[in-house]
Amino acid sequence: MPSPESAANAARAARARHWRRTQRLTAALLLAWFVIGFVVTWFARDLDFPFFGWPFSFWVAAQGGIVVFVVLIAVYARCMARIDRRLADETPRADAPGAR
Repeated sequence: MPSPESAANAARAARARHWRRTQRLTAALLLAWFVIGFVVTWFARDLDFPFFGWPFSFWVAAQGGIVVFVVLIAVYARCMARIDRRLADETPRADAPGAR
């Protein structure tokens, strides 16, 4: 039977892994947001070619950025749900048999 201290240490380690995963996801999505929101928009005139019948610079400014931002929100929600499920699976439950 695991001691309460080892269960507490396991829970602490699981929360630390959860926080690292959350930070990595947030950093990756913020980088994507920056690239789409600033870098692509900044160089859009240099990337001028027809895209769905419109100039690419117009499409990025009017539609592309908004679509990508909504997709980023959906990706964040889905990934955080998965990360939170992993935390729940890794954390020992207080009402589990053998837990105090």
